[in-house]
Amino acid sequence: MTISRDQVDRIVSNQHQDPFEVLGCHTIQENGRSVWVVRAYLPKADRASVLCPEERQEYPMESVHHPHFFECTIPTATLSNYQLKIYENGHERVSYDPYAFRSSKLTDFDIHLFAEGNHHRIYEKLGAHLLRVDGIKGVYFAVWAPNARNVSVLGDFNNWDGRQHQMARRGNGIWELFIPGLDIGASYKYEIKNHAGHIYEKSDPYGFQQEPRPKTASIVADLNAYAWQDQGWMEQRRSTDPLTQPIAVYEVHLGSWMHASMDEPSVLADGTTEPPVQVADLKPWARFLTYRELAAKLIPYVKELGYTHIELLPVAEHPFDGSWGYQVTGYFAPTSRFGSPEDFMYFVDQCHQNGIGVLVDWVPGHFPKDGHGLAFFDGTHLYEHSDPRKGEHKEWGTLVFNYNRHEVRNFLVSNALFWFDKYHIDGIRVDAVASMLYLDYCREEGEWLPNEYGGRENLEAADFLRQVNQVIFSYFPGILSIAEESTSWPMVSWPTYTGGLGFNLKWNMGWMHDMLDYFSMDPWFRQFHQNNITFSMWYHHSENFMLALSHDEVVHGKSNIIGKMPGDRWQQFANLRCLFTYMYTHPGKKTMFMGMEFGQWSEWNVWGDLEWHLLQYEPHQQTKQFFSDLNTLYRQEPTLYSQDFGQDGFEWIDCSDNRHSVVAFIRWDKEFKDFAIVVCNFTPQPHSHYRIGVPEHGFYTELFNSDAREYGGSNMGNLGGKWADEWAYHHRRYSLDLCLPPLATLVFKLDRQKTVTTPSLTDGD
Repeated sequence: MTISRDQVDRIVSNQHQDPFEVLGCHTIQENGRSVWVVRAYLPKADRASVLCPEERQEYPMESVHHPHFFECTIPTATLSNYQLKIYENGHERVSYDPYAFRSSKLTDFDIHLFAEGNHHRIYEKLGAHLLRVDGIKGVYFAVWAPNARNVSVLGDFNNWDGRQHQMARRGNGIWELFIPGLDIGASYKYEIKNHAGHIYEKSDPYGFQQEPRPKTASIVADLNAYAWQDQGWMEQRRSTDPLTQPIAVYEVHLGSWMHASMDEPSVLADGTTEPPVQVADLKPWARFLTYRELAAKLIPYVKELGYTHIELLPVAEHPFDGSWGYQVTGYFAPTSRFGSPEDFMYFVDQCHQNGIGVLVDWVPGHFPKDGHGLAFFDGTHLYEHSDPRKGEHKEWGTLVFNYNRHEVRNFLVSNALFWFDKYHIDGIRVDAVASMLYLDYCREEGEWLPNEYGGRENLEAADFLRQVNQVIFSYFPGILSIAEESTSWPMVSWPTYTGGLGFNLKWNMGWMHDMLDYFSMDPWFRQFHQNNITFSMWYHHSENFMLALSHDEVVHGKSNIIGKMPGDRWQQFANLRCLFTYMYTHPGKKTMFMGMEFGQWSEWNVWGDLEWHLLQYEPHQQTKQFFSDLNTLYRQEPTLYSQDFGQDGFEWIDCSDNRHSVVAFIRWDKEFKDFAIVVCNFTPQPHSHYRIGVPEHGFYTELFNSDAREYGGSNMGNLGGKWADEWAYHHRRYSLDLCLPPLATLVFKLDRQKTVTTPSLTDGD
């Protein structure tokens, strides 16, 4: 015996923080010479021996102080890559000893950076990574659990027995272990014991893949095997300012855009198929489309409609379909509902090859209390605040990240970078920013704690958001970082060096509420609420705004967009077209939720499909064509997107005609050489000979008319365009005499190719 009973007992009872001190191979002195001693704790073994492949020798092991703790001495000068032959219940197996490989991916500098919250790519160190040590292939595991008494790796490879594969503690509470023989696809968890002996089985916070729900284990994955084909897209993105480009976003929940029949086989990563697996809880006849199937169906659909980007409701792993993805348990794992990490890479790659950017909703504000997730991770409040007045969102039943803790902040910052790095996404939309910025968000008096200055602002969260944006833009210029922020917090989309939060876009929630309030009222009353239409122009230049009509506006009894519109069916569709044309001509980038593009009547149902059957009816076909043409207009007209965020890009012609509920304005391009004229009639009353002032003389082509026949409108208009009259109006030398269709928005552009003089009024105008 070369070891004390106390040391053996600490291993057997999972109380040793560095099992390498006891287990594995060690040199000792025996009879004046150095020999090797090999020790192993094999909880289910009847007996064991050591195999030395180089010597072709087998050395039987003996039990020491415990029937399942074995050791033997080996009188050789060198000992490498030995194996253990283990006999269990009449069966024999041979494996490499994990405690013969004291290998680490972590340097002291890695640990230092992580401890101060500045290790931007910590996901390359923590988690599960394929590794080859001394020629032996295996998986290296590392997890941060500073308050744990002991941590073990669990998996099918050890029958989920935490007595085996005990991890060693490194600096700053990081535990690590290399397990030889494991490969891609191995399922695993961490068994974490606190100092009271309580056991927690946790998924890997840095795990790249998880089992399909309801299972919760992490899966070893290799994110470097996929061969990307989007180099041209990535290079162009890097050298382009997205704020001067058209951005029309189609917001999608992948699980409810469309399902497949259970009769259809699933498409696998290699393009082959397998029998379908039911995964949609409430639809026994349906299953989810895979990422590859979505690439084949969703991308051509979005491309046909002319959107520039797809925004995905959170694709990070989440346990409950009904959370829409906003209660994340696997921050580094795209949900397995739709396939593997490589399948999601394929989806993004195909989007890029088809000229479509990919945005992902990101949720750094809160996380659920599921037992396998981040909550009470190492037996303490590690990722969350211990005080519920700071650490819990009672309204959502979730926990709040502790942004004051360096390692927690590092976890989130690196996670944001991770999606750009490994999955080539083009932007994040940060969810629920207001809930992060305010300590009293949805909390009554006495349920929240003020900051150090006595205020309600969460200063740590604001600093965290600045850090996230600084990091991701420094690595990936040309991307988007969008804040869903519903308050008046200043300078959200201003650079961090000016004191801003560093986003480059912010959702304009005020515009959204004003528009929906306005369009939901009877048109006769709109004359008394002209301010709803015009108010956004007082502040549109204060931030870089995204105009969004999102999923939040079509759930929880709010009706879908077309259902909010007053009047008969014709007027409802006309109102819809008028609203969206005004949205597309208003300064700001655009986001709209799936189903709006063909006038879905029902609210969004996370358990079902969009109402695709509606496309058999002409009004819905026409609405879909309307959106395709509107996106085409938007992408082809720099006046509508190149100068969205300055005061100079927008100019009122007339905003005071509330009696007719009509507004007219100009959109200028970035060089101030070109402009578009937009006129909106927000009532069902058409107007003939409606005059507006214009900047220049010439022929004004009617580029777009939301009342066109092909969209289901009355087909009133201006016969392709109008000549400007030398008739001063609206403080301008020239003016147009227009016909305004009912509930319609018109877009005109000066045709500089036509040099014929304007006919005079005496010629019959």
